[in-house]
Amino acid sequence: MKKVMVLLCALMMLIGAAGCGSTSTNSTGKTTDKKELVVGTEPSFAPFEFPDKQSGELTGFDIELIRALGKRAGYEKVTIKGMGFDALIPALDTGNIDVAIAGMSITDARKQKVNFTDPYYESGLMTIVRKDNDSIKGLDDLKGKTIAVQLGTTGAEAAGKIQGATVKTFDTSDTACLELKNGGADAVISDLPVLQYFLKQGGNAYAKPVGEPKKGDLYGIATARKNKGLCDKLNKALQDMKKDGEYQKLYDKWFQ
Repeated sequence: MKKVMVLLCALMMLIGAAGCGSTSTNSTGKTTDKKELVVGTEPSFAPFEFPDKQSGELTGFDIELIRALGKRAGYEKVTIKGMGFDALIPALDTGNIDVAIAGMSITDARKQKVNFTDPYYESGLMTIVRKDNDSIKGLDDLKGKTIAVQLGTTGAEAAGKIQGATVKTFDTSDTACLELKNGGADAVISDLPVLQYFLKQGGNAYAKPVGEPKKGDLYGIATARKNKGLCDKLNKALQDMKKDGEYQKLYDKWFQ
């Protein structure tokens, strides 16, 4: 009887421990305790994620948002891992990261591979050319031209649909813009807020926007298909942030 009581006490302690902290789903589909949220991002996508010039630490709208969401979801620690944009979804599949946040547009093709949270930002696409280029006034003028884009993005997808265009892909939006500066491309197509920020930060010294921006791209936070529980937790945290005004304060800080 004494042994039975000891076993029961041990079992109750395990059950109590399981009720603490946050949970996630492992590769077998079972729920596990997890105190650290591992986040993947592409760290050259200002103002969403980029290194601070003074500290070198990653900052930006996405970085502050996911840290706040992780805390609200019950995680004690949020760890950020930088990687190429096209490596984010494979990293989710293999379990190297728990979530991906990198100005990732919600598309039907991506929804076949990952779970997305509710949209947290409405974006769009913008085209920029060199300041001294007066022949390109919009997308219709890019036929047969050379376009620089970031690999794996909706900008790259849009460029690929332009008749006769030569599309040069780069790991980051910054290097795509550098190709424009150096004369290796006629235009850059990338996310609207990213190119707006780039122009404000000095890019307007040699580049300018052309045509009407394409609106309607919605950004979401991605989790692995097998980890819907985590996606639901982040959705709840995002809803709470919007209700109590923390989301709006963060938005105003980076976009007003």
